[in-house]
Amino acid sequence: MGNCCCCEILQSDLSPAPAPYIYPPVTQPPPPDQTPEMTGGGSRLPYVNADSCLRALAGQAEGFGREAIGGVHGPVHHVTSLEDDGPGSLREACRKKEPLWIVFEVSGTIHLKSHLTVSSHKTIDGRGQRIKLTGNGLRLKECEHVIICNLEFEGGRGHDVDAIQIKPNSKHIWIDRCSLRDYDDGLIDISRGSTDITVSRCHFSQHNKTMLIGADPSNIEDRCIRVTIHHCFFDGTRQRHPRVRFGRVHLYNNYTRDWGIYAVCASVESQIYSQCNIYEAGQKKGAFLYYTEKAADKEEEATGNIISDGDLFLNGAEAGSAPSGCENSVFHPSEFYSSWTVEPPSDSLKHVLKHCTGWQQIPGLQDTPVASS
Repeated sequence: MGNCCCCEILQSDLSPAPAPYIYPPVTQPPPPDQTPEMTGGGSRLPYVNADSCLRALAGQAEGFGREAIGGVHGPVHHVTSLEDDGPGSLREACRKKEPLWIVFEVSGTIHLKSHLTVSSHKTIDGRGQRIKLTGNGLRLKECEHVIICNLEFEGGRGHDVDAIQIKPNSKHIWIDRCSLRDYDDGLIDISRGSTDITVSRCHFSQHNKTMLIGADPSNIEDRCIRVTIHHCFFDGTRQRHPRVRFGRVHLYNNYTRDWGIYAVCASVESQIYSQCNIYEAGQKKGAFLYYTEKAADKEEEATGNIISDGDLFLNGAEAGSAPSGCENSVFHPSEFYSSWTVEPPSDSLKHVLKHCTGWQQIPGLQDTPVASS
């Protein structure tokens, strides 16, 4: 995406929109006619203080990944080489067992010859440089507390090659402000007992199977999955924004346009709370798909459920008919976290998500060490 850090917006070119607000802690969704407090100004992305210093990201994610601290309690580690492996490489840093806040001293493309496995308590922070990963992707396997920020992923090739693969049994993950496109398999796959994950401010493009949450009906351990996806731009990608099996997923203030099959798919036993998103159809008008599968430990097939709360459907987009009883079988986010930054969908929000998601040109940041607790 473009070089947009502060996301200045000319309101004369856009329809008026209320400012973001913190969604109040409630036990049930607000009534449809409830209007958030208007404080003036236009749309802007959350995390306005995340770039105040190097480690300000730690613990700041909204949603299910809110506890992700990455390598905040470790030293800053400088990547000085664009080689796949060896001294100064990203792979060398990611295999270390101690907490690290990983930054880059170089810009350019890293061609990965195999999955790059990321160990626990790592922040991979691309701010201050422009780093593109290609050839293969990151694998978060049995790890916790990982933050991935401001990177580009493009051109992963081979069987089971995802840009970011989170499995098995990983937790407390935050993927923020990344650009992802053109991989042979998925862009982000979350499965096999991985949970408490937030994906925010990312730009997805030039891809088919974008994001899978829950591997297949036999993986009943995926009932633990909890994911928040917010302020992302799904830009003409074909399907899976996301596709969900078993897990609980909160979608808010995302912009999905011109999908090729569907926007969001609820498969076996999944619960999706879709709040104040923008769904703009191309030729295919159906935004939501309900797919029936049989869990390995059940006798009968079942689909998943989607609650649409305040979503905006454009250019003939249609939510479609939900299964009977859907309204009583989907979680509400306030059962798990008390606040999140959301605003009603608008032209202003759409403009910001088009131009200010994905990799951004951000100056290098000063480090403020955080004492170990």
